[in-house]
Amino acid sequence: MHDTVIRGGTIVDGTGAPAFTGDLAIDGDRITAVGGKAGPARRDIPAEGRLVTPGWVDVHTHYDGQATWDPVLAPSSWHGATTILLGNCGVGFAPVRKRDHQALIDLMEGVEDIPGIALAEGLKWDWESFPEYLDALSRLPRTIDVGAQIAHHPLRVYVMGERAIRRENATAEDIAEMSRLTEEAVRAGAFGFTTSRTDQHKTYAGELVPGRYAEEEELVALGEALGRAGRGTFGMLSDFEDEAAEFGWMSRIAERTKLPLWFLLTDRSADPDRWKRLMAGVREARARGLAISAQVAGRPVGLILGLTTSLNPFALRESFNELARLPAAEQLRRLRDPAMKRAILAEEASPRLLDVLPPLSRQIATRWDRMYVLGDPPDYEPAPERSIAYMAQKAGVTPAECCYDYLTGGDGGRMLYFPVSNYVHGDLEVVRSLVTDPHTVLGLSDGGAHCGVICDASLNTFMLTHWVRDRTRGERLPLEFVVKRQTSETADFFGMHDRGRLRPGMKADVNVIDFEGLRMHHPEMRYDLPAGGRRLVQRVEGYDMTMVSGVPVFERGEETGAKPGRLVRAGA
Repeated sequence: MHDTVIRGGTIVDGTGAPAFTGDLAIDGDRITAVGGKAGPARRDIPAEGRLVTPGWVDVHTHYDGQATWDPVLAPSSWHGATTILLGNCGVGFAPVRKRDHQALIDLMEGVEDIPGIALAEGLKWDWESFPEYLDALSRLPRTIDVGAQIAHHPLRVYVMGERAIRRENATAEDIAEMSRLTEEAVRAGAFGFTTSRTDQHKTYAGELVPGRYAEEEELVALGEALGRAGRGTFGMLSDFEDEAAEFGWMSRIAERTKLPLWFLLTDRSADPDRWKRLMAGVREARARGLAISAQVAGRPVGLILGLTTSLNPFALRESFNELARLPAAEQLRRLRDPAMKRAILAEEASPRLLDVLPPLSRQIATRWDRMYVLGDPPDYEPAPERSIAYMAQKAGVTPAECCYDYLTGGDGGRMLYFPVSNYVHGDLEVVRSLVTDPHTVLGLSDGGAHCGVICDASLNTFMLTHWVRDRTRGERLPLEFVVKRQTSETADFFGMHDRGRLRPGMKADVNVIDFEGLRMHHPEMRYDLPAGGRRLVQRVEGYDMTMVSGVPVFERGEETGAKPGRLVRAGA
């Protein structure tokens, strides 16, 4: 008598092997039989005509604060993620001294657009060291599993204080202490170390992150800490101003530690060959036996623009900006006033707002050819005729008026899609090249982050709907390949070898999916974070069941209330 048998489904086991039909038996928190016809069970789950896959292992999220108070971690859990990894991009909340609580909130708010008021209200700060932070994560009953990495910026602030915030060079003593604490964190269960070296990461006050200009000596010493612990990955985001120099120190870390090193890679429209050069650097390192990989996104890094989002095409116009903080219903009522419409459309960008709003606002205020109607279901590979520029030309109005009328129509929840990267030529061929490269790892969902302008936690669902089932403007990808990319490959890369495959003895994290009925909805803004903080979420249909450790946590899109999730510690 098995505990559970999922009967007659199309099993895609996460290894890349061809799909097959059969039963999946579960006893306790483990898979005990795969394929054929299983014996009787306490619960039978009919799965004829359904996909049966491992739960998704999402290795790039920013739930570092939210995971301390929120057991569900939606929308990632809605979209079939059963394990998530936080601590990316060098930002996090441990180790930390009490005097630096606000500094770390400011960093997370600026870099990842997570409302500071929500973090200030939600964080309990019942830890100081990184091992104590892991203990705090382990105390909360949760829906899905979480793992953590130690982040460079809080580590640097903990050791160096104000000198880190001023981005001073670390002394030999500073470096030794940071290296010791990194080793301590990995031995306590951190899955690795992350940092960022980009001008894109700033606080809202415009200050660059503490580790932006960390010297090679510091970075290599932190990598060597992983080597002493004998496990973990070194991850980073860089502007690659000097590509040879960056690959130089990355190679030295990979050579000394014999451990994986990864960096985030997207294309840049101003330098369309950049991603090719960086992948050539990866292949050269691999040829030398170094475990360097690029972490890539499965769709464009794209901004969501609407009346309630952080960025808006009219944000640089004074009359619109004056309405931006009104309640949504009142703002919409005022914007629909013909006199207000005329006033806003007559204005140019304000010099005052140009100084205080993000530089990207300038592009958003003028690049009507890069703004696309998102739609429901959303279209993340839109044809040029979905752009505001095209629609305006066809309607015989200015792009600004076309955009204004679209956003203020309906219930005020309409949104536009503004691809920033991986969408240079009007299609996703760059993405396809990166996703299918054997030296990349799939990530960059950014679950929990960019709450007011990005909603990519649905990435795992998108990989199935767009790349496997729906794509019409280019080559599709095989189902088995896509499932493998976001299960066994992501799990194995970070050393989570007990999950990501439907095999006897593996952890029973399972999705049962109505593949033909799988559908993502239009993003929507909710105000359900602590202190009423806002976040974009995206609902989904088609996940019949998601199981964690053999326990159903979602059925037909509804939470069951079960909390089998736990903190996953590296090496445990």
